[in-house]
This record gives sequence, structure tokens and C-alpha cells, in this order.
Amino acid sequence: MRKGQRRVIEERGLRVGRAAGVLILAGAVCALLGLPGAPASGAAWSRHILIQSGARTGNLGTGKFLVARRGLPSPVFAQSVIFLTHYDRKGAMGLIVNRPTDVPLSRALREIPGSQAREDFLYEGGPVENRGVLALLRSRASVEDAQHVVGDVYLIASKALLEKTLANRPLPSAFRVYLGYSGWGPGQLEREMEFGSWHVLDPGAGAAFDKDPETLWSRLIQLTELQIAQARHGGGSPAS
Repeated sequence: MRKGQRRVIEERGLRVGRAAGVLILAGAVCALLGLPGAPASGAAWSRHILIQSGARTGNLGTGKFLVARRGLPSPVFAQSVIFLTHYDRKGAMGLIVNRPTDVPLSRALREIPGSQAREDFLYEGGPVENRGVLALLRSRASVEDAQHVVGDVYLIASKALLEKTLANRPLPSAFRVYLGYSGWGPGQLEREMEFGSWHVLDPGAGAAFDKDPETLWSRLIQLTELQIAQARHGGGSPAS
């Protein structure tokens, strides 16, 4: 985490989204969350994406994971694993799940009731609106006012729901808070897939809460490359 970004977190705290519900368009997420200044697309940083051919886009979908290809030169997304919290023809949104910071929630969310005793760490979710807060929660029961992503995973995008969730003292293994998010406008992620920037995997929603996030990319990229090698030797179709 950059020193300036950490200083903003510790000295000023974070803004929290004010609206819940399905986040349907990457370019409009800032408006839905009540967060000013988010870019309409990732055009400013997508130019760094590695260009290769042959990747398929058919496996994309909400709840899937994007695993950055080995050698991706992007300073933003190199060695990242992104959990797609929304995907449709209007755009995509996701959270980088393998970049914990060294800032505990007790400091990052100190103005939010229920955060004072939490020593689990804030995560960097992506380059868009990096003073906004989103959270993922695993819950067997349906979570009212949260966006259901997949399985037992819900996206929290409102201050009221974040306060309610913290008051219930969720275990760190089932609750993570993110600074910023990753977003794509219509067709943008598909173009990055065609350029060969990402592998698409479905290791299960629990991977978003992996107990060793800092090694998650290396483990998933090895798994992906092994599957591709096996498919080539066996004559099957390789994964994206």
C-alpha cells in the first residue's frame, strides 16, 4: 500500500457507500454507491495490459475468478486474483482478493460502530474509487439488503448494512473489507480476455476468503497452467 494512501486511511478514515442493491454497470458504480470521482472505465490503466491472442471469454460470469497471466506487465493487476461480483453485457465489477494491507479495520473504519476491536486487515480491492469501501460476507442465511454474488457470498455496499454486519461480529474468515474495486465498461473485459490478460477459474467462492491470500495467485496460476498442459497433451480444450 502506498504511504499516501495509508495516511488518508489513518488520518481521515474512509467513505462508505450509501446504496445497496445490484451493481449493474461498472461506469455507474460510483453513482450507485454515492462515491464521487470514479472513472467511467479502466481506460487509464488498461493500456498496460499484456496483449496475447487466443483467450476465450465464454467462461466469464458473476462469481468467477480472474487470475492474471504470468508476466502481465500491468502495475495495477500483475499477480492479482479478482473475484467477479457482477458480470453482464453492461460491464463487470470485481474485487482483488489477494492484497491485504497492514491497516487493521479498527483504524480504517474507526468511525464505524463495531470496528474498534477488529484486528483483521483491510484489503486493496482495485484502482477505482480507492477511498470507497465494499465488503464480502459469507453467510448461510440470506442477508437482507446485500447483493447476493454466488453460493453463500454477499456483497455489502451500504453503510447501514456494514454497521449491522460489524455489530454481529463476523469471523475474519467469513468477512473482508476492501478499499476500492476493479471495474470494466461494456466489452472492455472481453477485449482484455481476447488479448490474453486473464485466466478464468471457478475454484469455489471460498477462494475469496483464502487463509493465505498472499500466495493465492501463485497457487492458482500453477493450477491453471497444469490444467492447460494436461488439456493439450490429452487433446481436450484448455481452460481460459
